[in-house]
Amino acid sequence: MKTPRISASSYSNTAPLIWSFLYGSQHGHVELILDNAPSRSAQLLSEDRVGAALVPVIAYQLLPEVRLVPDICVGAKEKVRSVALITRGMDLDDVRSVSLDTSSKTSVVLTKIIFREFLGSEPEWRDAAPDLDAMLDESDAALLIGDPALMISDLGFRISDFVAAASASLDPQALGVTADVASEKSQIPNPKSQIRKFDLAQLWNRYTDLGFVFAMWMTKLDEIKIDLAGARDEGLAHIDEIAANYSELGLGVDAMRSYLSENISYSIDDSMRAGMELYFKLAGKCGLIDGVKPVAYLK
Repeated sequence: MKTPRISASSYSNTAPLIWSFLYGSQHGHVELILDNAPSRSAQLLSEDRVGAALVPVIAYQLLPEVRLVPDICVGAKEKVRSVALITRGMDLDDVRSVSLDTSSKTSVVLTKIIFREFLGSEPEWRDAAPDLDAMLDESDAALLIGDPALMISDLGFRISDFVAAASASLDPQALGVTADVASEKSQIPNPKSQIRKFDLAQLWNRYTDLGFVFAMWMTKLDEIKIDLAGARDEGLAHIDEIAANYSELGLGVDAMRSYLSENISYSIDDSMRAGMELYFKLAGKCGLIDGVKPVAYLK
């Protein structure tokens, strides 16, 4: 029999869903195609080049004949950390232009919903590669997704700057950081400029009191003979190992474990399901999709 083909992005937050196929009990059972851009997986699914793909959830409304694999997702109940708007210190109410990392259409649509529905403004939108300095040179704010966003701390400091400072044995005081702040990892300020980070899942939760689903497995097939739920469960049982594999990002094993186990949700609860349906509704209201089709799950 032909080996099933599936696709997913290679961001760290997908790792628990695909670990089994790479290293675990389902290794060799499927051909797994990885790409940095989640939109690439949506393209492969639309072209019938894979049987199932872990894709940005908005793709459900854009691709014909697809169904959602139930209960498995990459989502957040309150705060995601890896999907964010970054500004040069200004509040979102003052933003007049946004550079968009278009790797995930779900996050692009969510950004536009937040501005149109919740903030009541319409910035100028500019597509851009995920280069924060270049994005902020061009626009007031930048949409970053995945690991590039994760590398910005909540206080607006770049983790790479902390790593560089630590490597050079710099005195945190020389960078204008108090001793209590400097004691926390990833809080050495960026010497180039002060930036602010706005977590998109947190913004969504603030205005809707709901969770958010960023990506789900989707398929055009009537049946897929791959245990995607079992793969998720096996991956979650190996969170420590996965966290260690991504330590090169500079977060540290404990911080990565916290991100994967506390910020990211790999199963959908009622709040997240309601959030997804509201997201589709608002995307239609804002004219970001042609129409809203009802959610259909693979049985």
